[in-house]
Amino acid sequence: MKDTIVIIPTYNEIENIEAIIKAVFSQSDSIHLLIVDDNSPDLTALKVKELQTDFPDRLFLETRKEKSGLGTAYIYGFKWCLDKTYKYIFEMDADFSHNPKDLIKLYNACHLDGADLSIGSRYVTGVNVVNWPMSRVLMSYCASKYVRIITGMKVHDTTAGYVCYKRQVLETINLDAIKFIGYAFQIEMKFKAYLKQFKIIEVPVIFTDRTKGESKLSSSIISEAIFGVISMKLKSLFKK
Repeated sequence: MKDTIVIIPTYNEIENIEAIIKAVFSQSDSIHLLIVDDNSPDLTALKVKELQTDFPDRLFLETRKEKSGLGTAYIYGFKWCLDKTYKYIFEMDADFSHNPKDLIKLYNACHLDGADLSIGSRYVTGVNVVNWPMSRVLMSYCASKYVRIITGMKVHDTTAGYVCYKRQVLETINLDAIKFIGYAFQIEMKFKAYLKQFKIIEVPVIFTDRTKGESKLSSSIISEAIFGVISMKLKSLFKK
């Protein structure tokens, strides 16, 4: 996994951070990891700094002043990575809902199979979700169906947050024009890549809900995703 970096945004992930860092590094000796921490009150960043002595030149930390949303954390991370020489740039959660063992599958989809963007998909081969209540499974699954209908994307898991980008995708998308900060950010990034006609491949993965720490999902994030998709599609039509 040469020239590869994983971005993990964090806010109060002290219970997961050491384990997820070690799990990511166990997948490859060449993989790098960037933690973008939003000044977590539980001192997540301090733990990362301690671990940097164990993983010199592989583990990087950027600390922001306050909690500013998932999307802005990833945009910050993307720009940081693009200033370096990485060819493959991952998004990944800190809570083990994304299995680090699947990193190689997403990498191979881009490195070997020609994808510009590979998605760790919960829904491309059915519904592969563990430990979620049925209400949340239905909400997530229906949300992805809704986004497919509105946008026209042939993507089953449009809200997925386990993603590998080839460098040129992030270089081509105007990151400063990305508007959404919650889960709609994941939809917007895929839609922008779709409009640029990049090749998208979905890789089936099993999503396991967090067992430690608290979910960051809120009603405002859900509303952003539902209503933002229509606005995003309409804007794309007027730009044609």
